Amino acid sequence: MRLGSAMTLTQVDDVNSLQIHSLDKMSREQLAVQQARKAFLTGRSKPLEYRIKQLKNLNQFITERAADINNALRKDLYKSENATQMFEIIGLEGEINLAVSKLAEWAAPRPVNKTLITISDDVYIQPEPLGVVLIIGAWNYPIAVTLQPLVGAIAAGNAAVVKPSEVSSHTAKVMELLSLYLDPEMYQVVTGGVPETQELLKQRFDHIFYTGNSTVGKLVMEAAAHHLTPVTLELGGKSPCYIDKNCDIGIACRRITWGKYMNCGQTCIAPDYLLCESSIQDKVINEVQKCIQEFYTNDPKSFADYGRIINQRHFKRIMALIEGSTVAIGGDSDESECYIAPTVLRDVTSGSKVMQEEIFGPVLPIITVNGLKEAIQFINEREKPLALYVFSSSSKVIKQMISETSSGALLANDCLVHFTISDLPFGGVGNSGTGRYHGKYGFDQLSHLRSCLIKKLNMERVNQMRYPPHTKEKLRWARVFLLKQVNLARWRQMVQVAVFAALAAFVVKRFLR
Repeated sequence: MRLGSAMTLTQVDDVNSLQIHSLDKMSREQLAVQQARKAFLTGRSKPLEYRIKQLKNLNQFITERAADINNALRKDLYKSENATQMFEIIGLEGEINLAVSKLAEWAAPRPVNKTLITISDDVYIQPEPLGVVLIIGAWNYPIAVTLQPLVGAIAAGNAAVVKPSEVSSHTAKVMELLSLYLDPEMYQVVTGGVPETQELLKQRFDHIFYTGNSTVGKLVMEAAAHHLTPVTLELGGKSPCYIDKNCDIGIACRRITWGKYMNCGQTCIAPDYLLCESSIQDKVINEVQKCIQEFYTNDPKSFADYGRIINQRHFKRIMALIEGSTVAIGGDSDESECYIAPTVLRDVTSGSKVMQEEIFGPVLPIITVNGLKEAIQFINEREKPLALYVFSSSSKVIKQMISETSSGALLANDCLVHFTISDLPFGGVGNSGTGRYHGKYGFDQLSHLRSCLIKKLNMERVNQMRYPPHTKEKLRWARVFLLKQVNLARWRQMVQVAVFAALAAFVVKRFLR
């Protein structure tokens, strides 16, 4: 279902105003959830053709509304048009295309291994929609991190209520245009701030998907518990980055600089701080300085591809984190423009302000350690991060970091790019989140994987072992059927070989004597 795409934002406001006046005592949030559930219960989202049509319409939205999206992100985060396409849109298009091409495979019944008990039965897993999903988006990549979960929700056959972040207000306004492309009853968009989000969290959903920080994540989980609603929490934290002295430090710093300062540091999987030995700290600083100049020129403030902090509240928060630390690079700022230059802090300690919370800005602290063992200890003494980065030419160092730490993801010798790989699940662990998505993982996360066992009303003698009276003889046979490990595939192969041998013997005996 796609309505008139030429409708402007002003006309959308007029439509929303008419809806609000018709609510009587029911809140806009309650009405959105009620309409989405009513639409879901019609069953029209179950056919794959419907889901594919909605996914293609979503793709049409990001194509036809490219100018609106670009303008909104320029106003919200000072993103250039090319940066918007590269870091917001391309990955989303890839997720949509993958879901369209693989949906029949993902949604098909999944056979499971049989046992002696189920040898004559149909045994499989059937993915089915959960129901109504609430998607609460984030402001730092407001298109990508809001609509990629929606791709999974649509593909899985769910209805959805989308709550864009009010912090990226211009992009949230563009999100309201989704109703012109998607089924407007099945897929609702609710804009607003904290009161609207709180009202939504009072409603019953079948799944809640939240992207943001751990403080709000706890509130979302608490609200979901009232209805026993499962949640996916894509949070963040302080993602560490260890640089081994035995690696190409120039290349390492080039990739770290890109990953840290992209989107002005407002990336949940950006390297939050560096760990390295004191002997290479000066070299790391020099190499990062070269990369900043190469990427953003000597005047990042005037450079089109260097962004801004989302608002003055976050600007002040980040500037306060720098206090008390030694600035090695940058440190310049302009509150009127929410501008903070790419900044590096040296000789930072664990007690520094900047180490007390996720930075989420263009500030990179360097902490010196005495080698890999101390780096691992430093990481493990803190909450499990969303991402962990290690730069080393030694496979032994990389393997040790993998085996002795825990994180949502681990990436060696690069930053951020694991997010672009749909075959890798994206998600956190512990304080950095729960659940995962991207590609088939998003489909499965927002589906119920229903166990199905279809038996026949025969072979009743086999069932005698489970019926009273429970004798020792029945127990012996139960152990055989339930505990005996049988390779049925190998057994079938042996039967086929035996049948073929018997047939060959018959042919020889009958015709070749």
